[in-house]
Amino acid sequence: MNATDLVGYVAATLTTLSFVPQVWHSLRTRDFNGLSLRMYALFCAGITLWLVYGLMLAQWPIILANAVTLALAGTILVLAWWSRAS
Repeated sequence: MNATDLVGYVAATLTTLSFVPQVWHSLRTRDFNGLSLRMYALFCAGITLWLVYGLMLAQWPIILANAVTLALAGTILVLAWWSRAS
């Protein structure tokens, strides 16, 4: 692994892990009232495009980080939408 890949993997790990506390808190409390559905929808759309970009370039740090981040942010988006719809 070269230095560029290492920087990519460390950056990917840190930014992806930043979503874990929000997901954990939201799942534990089932409180989604303070979250913006628009922000999470736009964020998920952007992350999806980053994932496609990573796939097009075959860059694993981009692919892995954005796949995991999309799963975490998508979970929050779906649960927040579902809680407001019911």
